[in-house]
Amino acid sequence: MKDKTIDYVLRTTWLAVKKMYNEDATNYDSTMATGFTLLSIDPGKGTPSTSLGPKMGIGVNSLSRILSSMELEGLIKRKPNPDDGRGVLVHLTKFGIISREKARERVLMFNNAISNNINKEKIESFFEVTELINNLIGNKLIFTENKENAK
Repeated sequence: MKDKTIDYVLRTTWLAVKKMYNEDATNYDSTMATGFTLLSIDPGKGTPSTSLGPKMGIGVNSLSRILSSMELEGLIKRKPNPDDGRGVLVHLTKFGIISREKARERVLMFNNAISNNINKEKIESFFEVTELINNLIGNKLIFTENKENAK
């Protein structure tokens, strides 16, 4: 591809980041998905299982598999939600809290490495651009001409 598109650069960069985290996670007998889930759970109060999927941007089936394997590994416990009898809160175990801290350290290490190699203005521009992209997508403003032509 001669001219790289924004989509291409986003996708290949994310795949490289994901591969990096997964390779590092194998040193801890873990995965990037497990680390991301650990970081998404409130270590003090726990997190309702129904809010984890949307918070992480993954589907119910994927989340269910991740939580089941995390429970088997002793990272989490599921407990009834005292505020909602039908709901379940996901709590970190002691091992889960230790593993969460390792995942947090790795994310901060990545963040610091990037911050130390790119000037502040470029990082701020990156965040502005990604926020704009997310807003355009969230407000369904990308493929608007296709919707109008389909009518």
